[in-house]
Amino acid sequence: MDIASVQEFMRKQGIGGWLVHDFRGSNPVLNQLLGGKRWTTRRAELWIPAAGETVLLHHGIDGPSFANVTLRREAYLTWNQLHDWLAKKAGAARRVAMEYSPQGALPAASFVDGGTVELVRSFGAEVVSSADLIQVCVATWSPAAREGHAVASTKVGAIKDKAFAMIRDRLAGGKTVGEYEVQQLILSRFAAEGLETSEPPIVAVNAHSGDPHFETSAASSVAIKRGDWILIDLWARLPGDQNVYSDITWMGHAGRDVPAKHREVWEIVRKARDASLRRAVEAWKRKEQVQGWQLDDAARETIAAGYSHGIRHRTGHSLSPGPLVHGMGMNLDNLETHDEREMLPGIGFTIEPGVYLPEFGVRSEINVYVDSDKGPTVTSVLQDDLLVV
Repeated sequence: MDIASVQEFMRKQGIGGWLVHDFRGSNPVLNQLLGGKRWTTRRAELWIPAAGETVLLHHGIDGPSFANVTLRREAYLTWNQLHDWLAKKAGAARRVAMEYSPQGALPAASFVDGGTVELVRSFGAEVVSSADLIQVCVATWSPAAREGHAVASTKVGAIKDKAFAMIRDRLAGGKTVGEYEVQQLILSRFAAEGLETSEPPIVAVNAHSGDPHFETSAASSVAIKRGDWILIDLWARLPGDQNVYSDITWMGHAGRDVPAKHREVWEIVRKARDASLRRAVEAWKRKEQVQGWQLDDAARETIAAGYSHGIRHRTGHSLSPGPLVHGMGMNLDNLETHDEREMLPGIGFTIEPGVYLPEFGVRSEINVYVDSDKGPTVTSVLQDDLLVV
């Protein structure tokens, strides 16, 4: 946990302190900050002041769960003691950040119950969202995470090639191949390359590709034939929550004669992806702030010309260390939420616009890391043209 960086950010934002409140594992941010999951039965409070010493308050009975925490620790027994402690911290800070989002605008950054927010306010503190503090302290990639992501991206890109090659070779040899077989090949290659994944990859043909979250399984699998449209979405990382996933989606066609409509939609999605990336890069070069919703708009405005009816999800999600593929930083979203988190140095995200029609769908997904010197940088393989298999 880089306390110095988050304290500096708080001072710039006029925030007096960050209160990370947890009850029985209700707030994943606490686990991320303390470097591992804790088994707790009572309320726990991590207080990070804008200046001064960070302190962890826990109930005395939960002490063993925090035995390896190197931060200053204090214990309470009664609710009166807990309230007195909170009143002293929050009252002095006046402006307190918590895992709270006004009007529930950002569910991905909102874990504290309304009653606890009311309690902190009763001590005279203004409660503001910790969403950008989470980015600075939790969603930022360490040097080791950057290196691990680069390794995973190289391996995931190569495994994607093997999946499409399997389809090409089977069809060229007059043999059959199904969605499930290709999925299982990908999983076997993940294991062979020392990668882990949260869920099996998506291999979706024709109408199946029109479902953004199609679940490839033995029961749902269909054979891939000449003339079929193919979407493969795969994600994996080096083992461990300190690492970041490589998450990509590529499109292919089983034959050289790509239908005009399929190619048209592909080109629109590709241009939408590139428009979002360009908006991020230009903002960095001009040293202007850009937020997640703006990067979403850049892509969806490109699609809206003729296929707005095919939009079914936001443009991208956060990539960050932790247990989930969808990380805890900025999403590219002005559709499902209005994400006002800033694109900050050190964070990562996907850009993955899509158009989904009843007969087929198109998605193109890349990974981006915001380098503190170079700005937004593509870290994954990038598809510029359709694969013909």
